[in-house]
Amino acid sequence: MDYSTLVNLGFDNSLNKYLNNLEEERIIGRVVSVYKNLYKIHTSIGEVFGTLSGKVSHSIENKSQCPAVGDWVVISKIISTEERAVIYDILPRKSKFSRKECGNSPEEQIIAANIDICFICMSLNLNFNLRRLERYITMAYESGAAPVILLTKADICDDIDNLLSEVEAVSPGIPIHILSVVSGFGLEELKKYLFQGKTAVFIGSSGVGKSSLINVLIGNEFQSTNEIGNDDKGRHTTTNRELFMLPEGGIVIDTPGMREFHILDSEEGFDSTFTDIENLAADCKFSNCSHVSEPDCAVKRAIETGILSLDRFNNYIKLKKELEFIAKKRAKEIEQLNKKQTKKTSKKYKH
Repeated sequence: MDYSTLVNLGFDNSLNKYLNNLEEERIIGRVVSVYKNLYKIHTSIGEVFGTLSGKVSHSIENKSQCPAVGDWVVISKIISTEERAVIYDILPRKSKFSRKECGNSPEEQIIAANIDICFICMSLNLNFNLRRLERYITMAYESGAAPVILLTKADICDDIDNLLSEVEAVSPGIPIHILSVVSGFGLEELKKYLFQGKTAVFIGSSGVGKSSLINVLIGNEFQSTNEIGNDDKGRHTTTNRELFMLPEGGIVIDTPGMREFHILDSEEGFDSTFTDIENLAADCKFSNCSHVSEPDCAVKRAIETGILSLDRFNNYIKLKKELEFIAKKRAKEIEQLNKKQTKKTSKKYKH
């Protein structure tokens, strides 16, 4: 099989052992997009469509185990792109950006897999929202990819310096870039992140300019884009997650705008996002301080003196409660699943 094609697609050296142990009639490809039970896969002979083998399909217990955009899969060897491939295995993910599924389910939804960079896009108009940004940062840290913040639509903003200062205050240590597709400002800095083998996912709300940025990087209008409405709200343009190879090297994944973004099992990412508050809390008189009514509370003192924003602290508490609720709900589901499994095993032995 053409190894150079895999390298261009972002194949990691850590996966070589799977390449070396491939059966003769198997090849490796990368998932480009997902359409319910059909997967578009990039291979050494081009893009093909594939479906799960019966064995893989029956082994899947939840949606997060299904192939996602960016996943490496082992498929049947095919001669023509007209053939339908069969997916026999999904290789281990080195990273994944995910969220809690919409609604009451605590199930995980994989947005993109095997990514190196997570571009968090937020536009410098009425879409600007620090509390939403903190959510994205939390899950970006948890993904295993490096977060980078892109502040888009700089050409329509008259208050860039103040907004930049606000973003810097909630994202210490994260690179931030000001961009404008219209004027081209900052685009060269963006390109420096993308070179052969590197995969980046663009995430953010509708209308922040993710598809426009990807169009510039690709050099063509691959993704359709819409104008922002008079209410400054984004219009959904991208309807499906999709992976693109860049002509100068690098891979990008476009994602639809997310109106709901719930964090999921992200204790490490949460701590990284709110390092400033965690450090303050370490100086509180009581180790279990709730930062509400206790004396000698370092967090309350920081809020009173203006060192810490009350809005940021309130969001910290809100997200912490979300995490605790989701953790309890998932633990309960796992317990119920184990009970079912035990009952099945007992019945099997009785039989």
